[in-house]
Amino acid sequence: MNRDQRIPRPEYPRPQMVRQEWMDLNGTWEFETDPGLSGEARGLHQGGPFTRKITVPFCPESNLSGVGEKDFMPCVWYRRHCVLPAGWEVKRVLLHFGAVDYEATVWVNGERAGTHRGGYASFHFEITALLKEGENEIAVRAVDDTRSPLQPSGKQSPQFNSYGCLYTRTTGIWQTVWLEAVPATYLHSFRLYPDLDQGKLTVQARVEGKTEGMVLHCRALADGKMAGEVGLGAHGYLFFSLELARVRAWEPEDPFLYDLEFVLEREGEEVDRVASYFGLRKIHIEGTKVLINDRPLFQRLVLDQGFYPDGIYTAPSDEALRQDIELSLAMGFNGARLHEKVFEPRFLYWADRLGYLVWGEYPNWGLDHAHPGALERVLGEWLEAVERDFNHPAIVGWCPFNETPTSQNPELLRLIFRATKAADPTRPAIDTSGYVHVETDVYDCHSYEQDPGKFAALFAPFKEGGEAWRNFPKADAQYQGQPYFVSEYGGIWWNPGQQDQKAWGYGERPRSEAEFLARYRALTETLLGNPRMFGFCYTQLYDIEQEVNGLYTYDRRPKFDPELIRRVNAQPAATENE
Repeated sequence: MNRDQRIPRPEYPRPQMVRQEWMDLNGTWEFETDPGLSGEARGLHQGGPFTRKITVPFCPESNLSGVGEKDFMPCVWYRRHCVLPAGWEVKRVLLHFGAVDYEATVWVNGERAGTHRGGYASFHFEITALLKEGENEIAVRAVDDTRSPLQPSGKQSPQFNSYGCLYTRTTGIWQTVWLEAVPATYLHSFRLYPDLDQGKLTVQARVEGKTEGMVLHCRALADGKMAGEVGLGAHGYLFFSLELARVRAWEPEDPFLYDLEFVLEREGEEVDRVASYFGLRKIHIEGTKVLINDRPLFQRLVLDQGFYPDGIYTAPSDEALRQDIELSLAMGFNGARLHEKVFEPRFLYWADRLGYLVWGEYPNWGLDHAHPGALERVLGEWLEAVERDFNHPAIVGWCPFNETPTSQNPELLRLIFRATKAADPTRPAIDTSGYVHVETDVYDCHSYEQDPGKFAALFAPFKEGGEAWRNFPKADAQYQGQPYFVSEYGGIWWNPGQQDQKAWGYGERPRSEAEFLARYRALTETLLGNPRMFGFCYTQLYDIEQEVNGLYTYDRRPKFDPELIRRVNAQPAATENE
């Protein structure tokens, strides 16, 4: 396994499906901007001249990339050369991209390997037939039009400058690029369905290649000791269960993970080996409650938008991903909305390890939700994201849209919601967070009311058994008794050292730290004390550029003693006392 610390982000990028034979392609690549989209005509994919360098996987807008250009880049090109490790000439070789924003076309030795559209989903191409002995050339073109009404771009600014709650753009490669060697017949993918009640794990697997005489062995281990094993004849698609001799739940207070091994054999000889893990975790809805392992655990969530001062969309290190979760836990949050961005698998790995509840989202901002082409742009990429992240126990729900307008096409939301439920019937889903619901498992709203008395008044009727407060009651679907929470609130503007007028936040700034903490306590206790709420989500964990409503600064320094926030958040919720 590649662990060269001189390579940026050297850790294995896909922790739920680990193979030993891989090659990290992060590091220095040739780079070129292509404002006229003429690079292919100029032969950049076939040895044409490049004049610049970039450090992958950091986007060219970031300082860590070594480029640091913030203007719009409608098209960029990358190129590098590599020599495959010995023994790979008898393997199938897959070229993986964690994410490329937005439309990526890849050439290997001047031949086209494939195209992928979508700036947030992972993808790969098999390039075996395009390789040659000795040095091989990989070229990548990324076309990116943030201002297009048909390009979902999350919180990337459609203007030259960042403003309000929109920030510096990300163009091109922004997650790890890597090569993987697999045998002629290999384990292509698998889905894990943990069953806490029955004490078993059900597996749906796909084997690629000729399967005659193949046997797949699957073993679960708990603390290094065998907990379950099954072996069966391998064919294209398999569906089987492992009975577990030891049953231990995954929960936030005790995020226990089983190790999982897959070994593909023919006549007793190992053909392919994959390492993984899983957690026994159950989620279901009863009335107004979202139960985790059959108990009403109040979801104390914080908004995390996944931005970094030096890497923008890309964390500078694996440790920075873990640190963001630890900073949140230190303030008494037990999870996050991963907001307007599909987070990388390494973040989800740490969430699994640390017992951190997360809602997976899609970066729908930038998309015209009434455009007839919107469905085609969203559906494929969103389902790719759900499929990639399906096995993470930390993910407790899906949210494909956020704050969609009243002018939306309601059937777009209805279809994506139903497609999400078909792709993953094991988790609840929200059709659109806040604003204009159409059809949803969970009902939510957003409120940045800063006056604690007025904020409490919004939800007082609901607390007493009356109507739920809705952002747009004339356009919203009727509340029908689903679990309900305020999935964005607070956003309290706090940057007392500011010397200019560039900052942005919600409402009137508190005049002192004591006033901030009093407001935070009052707003949060309103939600904790409502027995019909199953959670909350505070905006936000850290400042981002000009938006200064974080509990930490953009460089992750606490604005307050974390213990003061933790004491508020850690108070028992009314729903937990029932």
